[in-house]
Amino acid sequence: MNETLKRSISGAVYIILLIFSILYSTESFFILFGVFLLIATVEFCNLIEISRIIPFIVASATYLLFYQISIAQEGYLYILRFSKTFDLIVLSATLIVFIKCIHFLFDNKIVRIDSFSKYVYLLGYIILPFAIMTKIPFGIDGYNPKILISIFILIWTNDTFAYIVGKSIGKTKLFERISPKKTIEGFFGGVLFSVIASYLVSKYYIEIAEGKTFIWIIIAIIVGVFGTIGDLIESKFKRIAGVKDSGKIMPGHGGILDRLDSVIFVAPIVFLFYQILNYVS
Repeated sequence: MNETLKRSISGAVYIILLIFSILYSTESFFILFGVFLLIATVEFCNLIEISRIIPFIVASATYLLFYQISIAQEGYLYILRFSKTFDLIVLSATLIVFIKCIHFLFDNKIVRIDSFSKYVYLLGYIILPFAIMTKIPFGIDGYNPKILISIFILIWTNDTFAYIVGKSIGKTKLFERISPKKTIEGFFGGVLFSVIASYLVSKYYIEIAEGKTFIWIIIAIIVGVFGTIGDLIESKFKRIAGVKDSGKIMPGHGGILDRLDSVIFVAPIVFLFYQILNYVS
């Protein structure tokens, strides 16, 4: 089969499955992202060369815990208090690991990852971000699938236009040592079109009040900046491992980690932004 056709079909199947599962019900949403987490865990274990059994169990247990907290009856005050405290602890731990990931990205001296860091990355870069991702669609009024779908739309917009702009007018390399094809022009092009898309999404899809569209413009900037960082970090893990893709589950696209590397890094930052908004309001 033609490589372009194979890539198009697998990409279409992925998008349809993702959107359908998010829209259909909370159960289908949790099931799909639980499967994504377990596949990503296995792929990451293969990248950093550690046993998959214990990480698989830890990922499953962590995800089930978040599932139980997310669907808990909100009428019980102690559950709400526990949930908020638990969320902040997990978010703080994840952000600390993200700082370590950014240091890992920019440190030219790192050519191998020590054993302790491998498990820190596994927990804070893979498992916890997936768990946090499941919190994002839950707002004051319960499960709202439009929120997560909108974030994916912004990520796809950013990736698509970063590629188009970079290929058309890109001359200045963004991070050539890790990702030779990315350009600064492409980066800003992706952010610009994500901001445009965020306004349209917030106005015509989510239909929030006119005065609150700035929230989604900020989210678009978060997507552009941290989505790119997430992509670069995964590229460095692959470069150290000496592989092109994290897996082969998606013909023409690689692994699940290759498809979700941006949202893994974006989700905790968006969740942090939510917490700041709630605190300010």
